[in-house]
Amino acid sequence: MSNAGIKTVILLSFVLAVGFLLVILSCALWANWLPLLVALTFVLAPLPNAVFARCGGDDFSTEYDGSGPVDLGRFITATVVVTGFALPLVLAHSEVITKGACAMSIAGGGLVYGTIMAYSQTFKQGDSDYD
Repeated sequence: MSNAGIKTVILLSFVLAVGFLLVILSCALWANWLPLLVALTFVLAPLPNAVFARCGGDDFSTEYDGSGPVDLGRFITATVVVTGFALPLVLAHSEVITKGACAMSIAGGGLVYGTIMAYSQTFKQGDSDYD
């Protein structure tokens, strides 16, 4: 791994730790552990993309560039991400959690999901014809 790769991993791990810290603080400061579901939601969000990424279409179809399974994975991921942002808003609106916990939970969850996506894009291996 190159020197730039090590610096990238260190930066991403720091941002991930800050994201988890915000989510845990949103739970601990207000003594309500429901915002912890947001961290679980954002950690599980990239899994459908990872599972369905290898289910590409055939090379002979010319009218459509995508494939059904890949689009399904993207749809499920988008649904989980929207749920991760909407869950604290719904909990705050119903006054189950406070607005401060809602804001910290959304910010922390966004950092966690952004870090996971940045890591996967930064260290994505290109497909080679010789593998």
